[in-house]
Amino acid sequence: MTALVRGSAITLLFVSSVTHASEFWTPALMEKHKGGTLQLVARSAAGTIDPQINYTSEFWQIYQFVYDGLVAFKKGPGNAGSELVPDLAVALPMAKSSGKTYVFKLRKGIKFSNGQPVTVSDVVASFQRIFKVSSPTSGTFYNNIVGADKCLKTPATCTLAGGVVADATAGTITFHLTQPDSEFFDKLALPHAAILPASTPDKDAGTTPIPGTGPYMIANYNPNTEMKIVRNPYFKQWSVDAQPIGYVDAMVYHFGLTDEAEVTEVENGQADWMFDQPPTDRLGEIGTRYAKQVHVSPLEAIWYAPMNTRLAPFNNVKARQALSYAINRKAVVNLFGGPRLGEPSCQILPPGFPGYEPYCPYTKNPGATWSAPNMAKAKQLVQESGTAGEKVTLIVEDTAVSRAIGTYLQSVLNELGYQASVKAISPNIEFTYIQNTKNKVQISLTQWYQDYPAASDFLNVLFSCDAFHPGSDSSVNISGFCDPKIDVQMQHAMKVAITDLATANKLWAKIDKQVTEQAPAAILFNPKHIDFVSSRVGNYMYSSQRHWVMSQAWVK
Repeated sequence: MTALVRGSAITLLFVSSVTHASEFWTPALMEKHKGGTLQLVARSAAGTIDPQINYTSEFWQIYQFVYDGLVAFKKGPGNAGSELVPDLAVALPMAKSSGKTYVFKLRKGIKFSNGQPVTVSDVVASFQRIFKVSSPTSGTFYNNIVGADKCLKTPATCTLAGGVVADATAGTITFHLTQPDSEFFDKLALPHAAILPASTPDKDAGTTPIPGTGPYMIANYNPNTEMKIVRNPYFKQWSVDAQPIGYVDAMVYHFGLTDEAEVTEVENGQADWMFDQPPTDRLGEIGTRYAKQVHVSPLEAIWYAPMNTRLAPFNNVKARQALSYAINRKAVVNLFGGPRLGEPSCQILPPGFPGYEPYCPYTKNPGATWSAPNMAKAKQLVQESGTAGEKVTLIVEDTAVSRAIGTYLQSVLNELGYQASVKAISPNIEFTYIQNTKNKVQISLTQWYQDYPAASDFLNVLFSCDAFHPGSDSSVNISGFCDPKIDVQMQHAMKVAITDLATANKLWAKIDKQVTEQAPAAILFNPKHIDFVSSRVGNYMYSSQRHWVMSQAWVK
């Protein structure tokens, strides 16, 4: 009975959530709607607020109006949010030297939130700092800059000599690459490439806000209680596309609520938005009584269970494949909220993504899509692996949905013959915890959302040798998977993309299949995203790149 009620409620939820529109920024709208405070709530904070280290969707959503790079993704609705536009740079430059040199001219008159003017020296120092703080993507996104190889070996002395060159007189910054990179502008538009003051310490800022250039600034941050975001007094709008003025005067992000409490506060108008996905037992309620306040949007994302390929039992490929065969992905989707909110998947790349070709070997009838678990095959593989009886601890976020899925995966592991347990830890630390090899995590449950629309952002970032950093909290290759032959193919695909994107995407489709077959992670499903806002929130805008564009919302 509960499942039927839940399913019908979700249908109502979807019907009521597809007609919301947003208005583009204009001076008249600003005059009419400026002011007020957005109240945001989340179960927990997302760790450090250092924009060059944090790698979570929770805080990247905040960074889009606090920090700027030379390039930005347009602050527009839907797929317009994936359009690249100049930000701190005057224009997007043409490539020189056969695609290996770019000369950016810095805009004049822009200041950081501490009143300090932005200079070309700040740009150089910011890119050096990416390596000095061992940013999670230093080895995958920015390793193509001349001098990056030395910086990766000895981060503390990084200079990027010959790679990033400033001309104070001309106001330009020249990037020299070791080889052409078709995704270079995408990478410059990400928070890890935010331009920060040259005086910023070369260590994780932790809870200390770093000055930025956006319309808002982080005034203070306590991961146990709240983050306060206020207007940047030195901000003057230079590009509506890249960084429009925000409507509200402040935002307060409260941490420490349960998922259930978040829903209740939004319903009562005590909060204006909740970061966490509503628990499944509240979907019917918000989908009927609060339908106009619900927004459901597609995501280029996966929920997956990375398995440590360097620790028993998952250092055995048959043990990894066994779990992938055994999982009932339909059951997992139902725990997330039902078929309207998630679609079973076996492969790394999400549907519709560049390089995606439907493929599912881990099902009753292998082919394009998942149909049913194959427990007989799974148990056979466990026996062949000789790993039955081993103890396995699964790490999950301490949220209602993650705990539910984790408990289900525990039951599957036990049925396969393992002695499985689940450990739920705060979302504030879970993502960094499962990355660090010192914590000896065998298997975990997590999610991955696109940084930008390219197959490499899933395959190269999550499963390349360069993305694995032992002993670091910034090792997004959580499974520790490294196949030199597949790595060579990845590098080749990225080179081909420079001149022939269609051919490159065919290569990525083959790589997707190869990685999937090695099973470094059990891919579970592709989710959709729910934003539940209060009745006083207006001008909701959802971007395919960074989800809800908070700066363009107003409060009534």
